[in-house]
Amino acid sequence: MHETLSRLNQYGFLPIRRSALTTLQINIGLKCNQQCVHCHVNSSPRRTEMMSGRTIAVIKSFLLKKNIKTLDITGGAPELHPLFRDLVVFARSHDIRIIDRCNLTILLENDHTSLAGFLAEQDVEIIASLPCYREDNVDAQRGKGVFEKSIIALQTLNQLGYGQPGSGLILNLVYNPRGPTLPPSQQQLQQVYQSELKQRFNILFNQLFTLCNMPIQRFGSTLISRNQFDSYLALLSESHNDDNLDSVMCKSLISVDWLGRVYDCDFNQMLKLNLGGASDDVYLADLLDSELADQAISVRDHCYACTAGQGSSCGGALN
Repeated sequence: MHETLSRLNQYGFLPIRRSALTTLQINIGLKCNQQCVHCHVNSSPRRTEMMSGRTIAVIKSFLLKKNIKTLDITGGAPELHPLFRDLVVFARSHDIRIIDRCNLTILLENDHTSLAGFLAEQDVEIIASLPCYREDNVDAQRGKGVFEKSIIALQTLNQLGYGQPGSGLILNLVYNPRGPTLPPSQQQLQQVYQSELKQRFNILFNQLFTLCNMPIQRFGSTLISRNQFDSYLALLSESHNDDNLDSVMCKSLISVDWLGRVYDCDFNQMLKLNLGGASDDVYLADLLDSELADQAISVRDHCYACTAGQGSSCGGALN
């Protein structure tokens, strides 16, 4: 039994405190070339919000001063930011691991045909969303024609060495359920993905990450419209696993929005829950001389999506 089991907070969730900070996750902008049903940040081609050059300068300072090991870049489609490549080159020049959360179709856009080659040259780790190995399921979530474009992009990445044994170029895929259910076993589903994609399209990848849909923003609104919100929250809380608490991503990560404000995770960012439950906005520039280890993490009932069943994080299942 987890040591905090008897100390539930007012939201019925167990309190969590930070360990050492190793990962800086930044939402560099909300503009995207897609508009997915499950998107918890409400990204779309109509969004215009972009991180400023001044904030990116703070990001660079923070990476070095705090000896951050991993820079996790998300969006929107993060590659649409005009300073995306500059930031990647800077971080890699300081031997910082880069994760690019790529929607794959961005690699085929007219202005980004050199992007895949750039990512390979910089040894950027790609985590790419592919919510199914079937065309109908993917297009239902992400838009007509997205599956076909995603397959072409994956084949392009394979040709550059991504996902190939011994290449060192990491290509991980992400699965999330279509509706209000828990993901299946990550290990078992990975085997199915590998078999299907290899047999049908000769595509290789390293790992499959299964993510639980967060009951917030666009997906949360869909649940409410279908009268499924309460039942989904009940499923998440009833499936809570104490063993996942030691591995949740918020213990070693902070999330920065396009304005430079800091949150305990990307999901709290979307709900505007300030870092550690602070009453006022917290900016990354204010944390350059601060120690975050052992500080409290702001939690609400949506956090059960990370601890339900096998657990869920930006790096897939927790157990």
